Amino acid sequence: MTAMTREMPEEGGVRLVDYLAAELVRAGVTHMFGVGGANIEDLYDAVHRTGTIRGVVAKHEFSAVTMADGYARATRRLGVVAATSGGGAMNLVPGLAEAHASRVPLLALVGQPPTAQEGRGAFQDSSGKAGSFDAREVFTPVSRFCARAEDADSFAELLPQAIAAAQADPKGPAVLLLPKDVQQARATVPVPGVTSTQVVPPPSTTAASVESDARDAASAALRGASRVLVIAGEGVAASDAREELAELARRLGAWVAVTPDAKDVFDNRDPRFAGVAGVMGHANVEDCLRRADLCMLVGTRLPLLARGGLDQTLAAIPVVCIDPEPPFVAGIALGGNLRDTLRAVVGRLPSCPLPCPEHTGPLPTPLPTTVPQAVGGSVSYPEAVAAVEAALPQDAHVFVDAGNAGASAIHLLPAPRHGRFVVAVGMGGMGYTFGAGIGAALATGRRTYVLAGDGAFFMHGMEVHTAVEYAAPVTFVIFNNNAHAMCALREELFQGGVRSDDLFAPSDIAAGVAAAFPALEVSWAEDAARLRQALLRSNASSGPAFIALDCDAREIPPFLPFLSVTESTEHEESSDERGPVHVG
Repeated sequence: MTAMTREMPEEGGVRLVDYLAAELVRAGVTHMFGVGGANIEDLYDAVHRTGTIRGVVAKHEFSAVTMADGYARATRRLGVVAATSGGGAMNLVPGLAEAHASRVPLLALVGQPPTAQEGRGAFQDSSGKAGSFDAREVFTPVSRFCARAEDADSFAELLPQAIAAAQADPKGPAVLLLPKDVQQARATVPVPGVTSTQVVPPPSTTAASVESDARDAASAALRGASRVLVIAGEGVAASDAREELAELARRLGAWVAVTPDAKDVFDNRDPRFAGVAGVMGHANVEDCLRRADLCMLVGTRLPLLARGGLDQTLAAIPVVCIDPEPPFVAGIALGGNLRDTLRAVVGRLPSCPLPCPEHTGPLPTPLPTTVPQAVGGSVSYPEAVAAVEAALPQDAHVFVDAGNAGASAIHLLPAPRHGRFVVAVGMGGMGYTFGAGIGAALATGRRTYVLAGDGAFFMHGMEVHTAVEYAAPVTFVIFNNNAHAMCALREELFQGGVRSDDLFAPSDIAAGVAAAFPALEVSWAEDAARLRQALLRSNASSGPAFIALDCDAREIPPFLPFLSVTESTEHEESSDERGPVHVG
């Protein structure tokens, strides 16, 4: 502790952490997620004193980040995560990487040892001095803004810069490194809303001209198109542009497909809904694309997961993209604020609605005939997903983890009409949903379903403890196939099945969780009917519930790389023009 912190506060001065906590309140933050420690405890103290922000303690810093991520995706507010120095700080990196890749606005507040100890053998030193590594060099690649607060007074400028960077397009994490003595130091409180003067350059006339030309070209292309396929992405949800998307489809008479991480941006029961695009998607989307004379991307750059199997067809027709960032395919790019740009494009279209051409809709992909049937009391993915669909409240949130069960849910489960359907495809890390679902549930108070496999559970499933501690209304559904089944299928289909590294000895996850958390409602669902009953019971409760069911590790999910291999095995000569699809 420095001499400054021992002194009584001067008039107009407060602890930096108290100022920080007050600014978070002003920014509308209601929860701060993290794991405590000596070099971040002062911030937790300040947050507690606000009486407004709820400090939530996770079991692991990765999950603390995903809690903030789920909070941000469910509320469209800034998610905040706090961690101490050393290993706690480093555990933030994979979660921040997901938020960076998925454009989720987060603020990470990371404690550091006192400045006087930097470079002098401090415990958990990451100042970059005297042979220690520099935390800024670790966090900069996975953030939109990263800075170390060198003193209390300069922090008043760093904080608004960090928040602005997190919320500006492209959105993502901002990281502030906070030495302990700086957190405790006294700072002069700036007048709310007043920061140092910044000179804002006038808009570039060249850029404005290019933007105007692009809008003219896009409008001309849309007017000349008789059949349009719109592929909408997560950016629609992040920009709160669902109504604008629906109006665009209405005026164009367009089919609407969604990317795997954006099932909730368009009503899945609307007759215009074509299905999911890409490697976990529906054949109808490719069929509509082949029949279309223009494809319009809204809120997506169309990465490989969303365009797998569609590249050849996309190359043959005009593409218009509305997104703050340029697309991964050739086309006319309309940047800027997504919602404003979408409104401008819709405003140029005739207001009379056009009928949507006929299409088959998102019919499920038939399973390969070589897939073994579920055996020994296991539940097949289609049966399990149908049970989830039957029980899912239409105002609930759904968080889908990586793996075979996740691919099946993306393909088969309609998104709730009034809730989020979140899939973390930025980095695709297993175990993301346990924290993210808790963050969304605590932020909104809504029932939240977490759909995950046993592999994801063994990584970060002990966040169930956090759900119990905070009475979060989360229903955890664990598809247990005693394997990293997607990896095991890859080994079998692509490497000759010579290894069994990813097949595990049987585990009774439900029994283990029930023993660990006696107050938690835990069920083992031996069939789809019992799964539905357990889900309905969880809907009627106010707190968390945990349901496990057994699945078959050999069951092939609706995942294009696997299906292309099994199809080619069944048919020596295939008419499929897509060729092999490589993902992951």
